[in-house]
Amino acid sequence: MILSVIVPVYNEVWTIEEILRRIKLVDIAKEVIIVDDGSTDGTRDYLRSVESEQNFKVFYHSKNMGKGAAIRTAISHVSGDIVIVQDADLEYDPQDYHGVTAPIVEGRASVVYGSRYIKPGNDLPFTRYKIGVLVLTAMANLLYGAGITDEATSYKAFKADVLKSLPLKCKRFEFCPEVTAKVRKRGYRIEEVPISFHYRTVKEGKKIGWKDGLEAILALIKYRFVD
Repeated sequence: MILSVIVPVYNEVWTIEEILRRIKLVDIAKEVIIVDDGSTDGTRDYLRSVESEQNFKVFYHSKNMGKGAAIRTAISHVSGDIVIVQDADLEYDPQDYHGVTAPIVEGRASVVYGSRYIKPGNDLPFTRYKIGVLVLTAMANLLYGAGITDEATSYKAFKADVLKSLPLKCKRFEFCPEVTAKVRKRGYRIEEVPISFHYRTVKEGKKIGWKDGLEAILALIKYRFVD
């Protein structure tokens, strides 16, 4: 099976080279689909300098449209059998691809989430971000019977045909609640596996804020009643 790695990028000039190096090191058959979402810090120039020699698929938004929009652009270019989303920062370790995709490869699941909360030793300080994750997870379990511990994880893997079948409308960070809602409403069980996590602060480039958390909560509520 071929893994399609979707990498949405926005102003990650300090980490983009390293995350792409780490992705390439993973011994797994894969294609890498990068969508630059209107970066203005030099990320775009770096990608243009390496896209041909590194054999990446790179697409460029003319302006910043949001992480969800970047993911949707990438999905339309997926040719692999399994899809995973990889943030361009260094919080998540690509060496976890094997573990996250294993339930799909083995035919046990169509949707797998990598949970930061079921692996001992992860750096998960009690911040407003953690509170937000706990609230979103509780809501996903209450509204959709998801039975998960980490709704907001970036490492979400899908059979490609499952992800492509979803009528996604997300523009920003509401990709996570929307995709969770829609796979559950279609009857897919979400399997979780433990993953590593390396927390970064706002000073280190973390972009998500309280407005994004509120938007995610509203998305979970909205998609309980509409599609």
